[in-house]
Amino acid sequence: MIHELLLALSGYPGTIFTWNKRNGLQVSQDLPFLHPSETSVLNRLCKMGTDYVRFTEFIEQHTGHVHQQEHYSSQPSQTGLHGIYLRAFCTGLNSMLQPYRQALLDLEKEIHGCQILETVYKHSCGGLPPVRMALEKILAVCHGVMYKQLAAWMLHGLLLDQSEEFFVKQGPSAGGATAAQEEEEEDLGIGGLSGKQLRELQDLRLIEEENMLAPSLQQFSLRVEMLPSYIPVRVAEKILFVGESVQMFENHNQSPSRAGSILKHQEDMFAAELHRLKQQPLFSLVDFENLVDGIRSTVAEHLWTLMVEESDLLGQLKIIKDFYLLGRGELYQVFIDLAQHMLKTPPSAVTEHDVNVAFQQAAHKVLLDDDNLLPLLHLTVDYQGKESKEASGNREGTTPPQETSPREAPPTGWAALGLAYKVQWPLHILFTPAVLEKYNVVFRYLLSVRRVQSELQHCWALQMQRKHLKSNQTDAVKWRLRNHMAFLVDNLQYYLQVDVLESQFSQLLQQINATRDFESIRLAHDHFLSNLLAQSFILLKPVFHCLNEILELCHSFCSLVSQNLGPLDERGAAQLDILVKGFSRQSFLLFKILSSVRNHQINSDLAQLLLRLDYNKYYTQAGGTLGSFGL
Repeated sequence: MIHELLLALSGYPGTIFTWNKRNGLQVSQDLPFLHPSETSVLNRLCKMGTDYVRFTEFIEQHTGHVHQQEHYSSQPSQTGLHGIYLRAFCTGLNSMLQPYRQALLDLEKEIHGCQILETVYKHSCGGLPPVRMALEKILAVCHGVMYKQLAAWMLHGLLLDQSEEFFVKQGPSAGGATAAQEEEEEDLGIGGLSGKQLRELQDLRLIEEENMLAPSLQQFSLRVEMLPSYIPVRVAEKILFVGESVQMFENHNQSPSRAGSILKHQEDMFAAELHRLKQQPLFSLVDFENLVDGIRSTVAEHLWTLMVEESDLLGQLKIIKDFYLLGRGELYQVFIDLAQHMLKTPPSAVTEHDVNVAFQQAAHKVLLDDDNLLPLLHLTVDYQGKESKEASGNREGTTPPQETSPREAPPTGWAALGLAYKVQWPLHILFTPAVLEKYNVVFRYLLSVRRVQSELQHCWALQMQRKHLKSNQTDAVKWRLRNHMAFLVDNLQYYLQVDVLESQFSQLLQQINATRDFESIRLAHDHFLSNLLAQSFILLKPVFHCLNEILELCHSFCSLVSQNLGPLDERGAAQLDILVKGFSRQSFLLFKILSSVRNHQINSDLAQLLLRLDYNKYYTQAGGTLGSFGL
């Protein structure tokens, strides 16, 4: 009915929207499928169309610029009105009607293209044999255009769609809903939890920090509104995947002997099959989907062979695990010791160079001298002013980055540290920049835990050096607090490395070895990365906030101990008292979160961490509080 409405508003009524001399355009009263409220809304639109028709009729009578249908003419010829001023008035009036005509034209453009297939298909389902047969023939001709576009897209990676009529488009999908704005942060105190905090502790809702789990922006996406209803979305997604993969091969300057044909030189056979479907008088979804599945399977298997066997995907995943997920723990232990003095202050323009030198030195110390691997890895450090410097360096033929809002300077170099990895073709379709950024989020978090663990171990070494000296009550409180901190951090580190990383990585390798389909590999990898973010509590706001507070308290404690090797003075004792109370408060909050999960059996990940921390019920017997003792 949309087309009939647009025609009527343009001055061409029909059987649904009729014209009479007295009332103008109106919705026909013989339409049982319209609700009275719908009829009322359509009649309001018809009033606007009536005004347009009468304006254009007036213009036609006095200038002849617009030619309308004669069957709705309602006024006699007004031969008495004439003159150049009247003609000028009509010309101006006609120009004022142009935005109205343009609006109708824009609406018509929004419902063209593959939607014509949908319109013809629905009308061809009627019961009148002559009408059905005629529309089926029209639909077959229209399908010929679709098959030509499909052949270009699926066999050659070409998107032949100048008028934007195809259901595949270039650019990201515009269907994603805008994420709701986050509520204002509240203090996570223990002396009386707020209603919001209680809801978060009860729900343990997963949040998306800065769209962390949002899908990566793709070069192509589906235009779902152009997809005919008789072609399922699952089929369209397979068509999208095939075309993207073929185009990746067509655009990549690799030697043919290595890349070969992604369709295994079966383009002619698939083209013949598409031509056969094009010649069929009626569209068969079964035949159509079988052909699409055949092409998709060929492409997916070839990509699997290329990535797993030729590009050593398992080896690349091992590199990701060793460097982004701290699998080479001895490397990062040495790096932390070398870079501690460089990254404890706000970063500058030379910090990035210095930490990369330290990273190379750490690699040599642990006998990691892979000349092919190390050049692909580079530590990055964001500092204030880096964006403007990079933008000024993009003048020689490069595209400057998009303008971003100014960010606060990172408090330390550790907070600004990241890891860049040069992904080789064709692994870039799996390890996209967005995926590597998610790995970087996990990398910074794991490194902060490992760094605090190392600092606490250093404090233990200082304690051992002074164990023969006389100690006082403050020393006892200090070292007991260190023991409690080390107990919590050590168990958190073991949980992250063993219960999360090793377990999830083992499952990922099993899934990769159990398939020969690239799409299955991509889904398994996405699931692996999502589980890392979820099970490490990065996406669980109350737990992640609490753990970060605990790590920050541990870091402050280590700084206090390192700066006061002897007995603490009054000021140091006061600082220690603040740390004791803060750690007690945060450890109690963590215990309450973990216990609420265990009681409600909501999240097995938190229950596993609680099992690590409370395996002998010491945490429970202490009332869920660690370090609660007075000076």
